[in-house]
Amino acid sequence: MNILVRLPNWLGDMVMSVGFLHQLRDFFPDASISVIAKKGIHDLLPYFPAHQQQFIFDKENYSGLRGLYRFGRMIRSSASFDLFFSLPDSFSSAFMGHASGSKKRIGYKNELREFLLTSSYKKPVGLHRVEEYLHLLEAYTGKKAKEPKVKLLHNFQRKQHVVVNINSEASSRRLTIPKAVEILSALQKDFHGEIVLIGAPKEKSFVEQVIAELPQPNQTISVAGATSLTQLVEVLASAKLMLTTDSGPAHLANALGTPTLVLFGAGNENNTAPYNRNARTITRLGKLSCEPCQKNVCVQFSTPQCLELMETTTIIQEAKQLANYGK
Repeated sequence: MNILVRLPNWLGDMVMSVGFLHQLRDFFPDASISVIAKKGIHDLLPYFPAHQQQFIFDKENYSGLRGLYRFGRMIRSSASFDLFFSLPDSFSSAFMGHASGSKKRIGYKNELREFLLTSSYKKPVGLHRVEEYLHLLEAYTGKKAKEPKVKLLHNFQRKQHVVVNINSEASSRRLTIPKAVEILSALQKDFHGEIVLIGAPKEKSFVEQVIAELPQPNQTISVAGATSLTQLVEVLASAKLMLTTDSGPAHLANALGTPTLVLFGAGNENNTAPYNRNARTITRLGKLSCEPCQKNVCVQFSTPQCLELMETTTIIQEAKQLANYGK
């Protein structure tokens, strides 16, 4: 049997799909499994469970429905697939699967895409994203999945640096400059290793502003905008601790086995927190009537008070405890 899986487009979701791929191998031990990944994020695939083929989707080269159809036909010309699982619940992902000629196409109902799928299901409410993906597999096979493994494979050795991510796509999940300076200043006093700030190219200026405000900026370095995804994997996998906002890098560090402390502002940790509980700590203020919300921009305050009002001393204590776990 040949199986094709359309992987998610976002870093955190891509990491969380690892549990699905592990379980897929358990359900279909003799199958040949191939994947579709978005260009750029496909650099994570060397750390994924073994798979047969990789089809890399570049939206610039395959734009619009016509491009999706060409991409699907390209897949069809290279291999014949018995099953297609669409982990994203977008119309475009289902259309891609239909164009691939896969005999059976499985996914969640959304965006009127049911006619493109041979088996479509209502997405369950209240599950973690990892479990949402597994539920799709359970619904199709009628089998019960095991406890999922969200683990990326690597051989990097642990070092003494601490990685900090103050960024997020949403401002309601991003630390403000004053709060970031407060936390980093406390980290500098309690952790003797190098403190490394990460970020995307568009976040480089913000990270540099924070470092410039530090009392001792020379103790902290920024690699924001200077790492490929492959290099980011190495930085995270070799760290003694990751202190981060709710973001894609939080999931990446956790799946690499790095002790990870996540500061939650907006967002629902029951649905999107890094999945491996034995090596992560979630902290939330939990004192505001608006918590938790799902807004990308705080609509109650000028800055996200759910992050601003967190006790820095508590954050540092939790960081110390988690760092000791990794020893």
